Amino acid sequence: MTTPQQPAPRKKTGRRPGSTDTRRVVLEAARAEFAVRGYEKASMRAIGRAAGVDAALLHHYFGSKDRLFLAALEFPVDPRVVVEQVLAGDRATVGERVATFVLTLWEQPGVLDRLLALVRAAATTEQVAQLMRGFVLEELVRRAAVELDIERPELRTELMLSQIIGLAMARYVIGVEPLASATREELVPLLAPTFQGYLAGA
Repeated sequence: MTTPQQPAPRKKTGRRPGSTDTRRVVLEAARAEFAVRGYEKASMRAIGRAAGVDAALLHHYFGSKDRLFLAALEFPVDPRVVVEQVLAGDRATVGERVATFVLTLWEQPGVLDRLLALVRAAATTEQVAQLMRGFVLEELVRRAAVELDIERPELRTELMLSQIIGLAMARYVIGVEPLASATREELVPLLAPTFQGYLAGA
């Protein structure tokens, strides 16, 4: 009587979770998926399929689609954290908090360069502009609008963003003086009333 042979252990396939190679492949797949479908229509399942990993692995390591997007584009700030920080506290001083937050953020090494690179890419590449549009609208503007008890909160938030982006271009890209060399302490009192008007209707 012969003993039935035990089946050989199945060789594991797919990518090893958590390895540097897997992360690189996932981020490449995410960038491609976001580029083709845009931020709103891209799915974790499709990105996982393109990367050869289970979508559950993406949720485990990145948590959510917006965090995967931030990692894929090397976005230097998390809009969710921005909204939480600037809208927390007394609404009578929200304009000052926004101005202080933005100018302080730009002074951090590496952050300004990365943000300006994204702005420049969005200005010259429709594909990047489309991605940024969807992401900013969904993760920043709409999140902030929910918290604001004012008329037309999305429009007001976008107006404030347009001023912040314009400020960055004039101060850091074009370098107009005396704006380029003005200190944060000089600029915050000048910017705060305008931001306050957008976000508090004052």
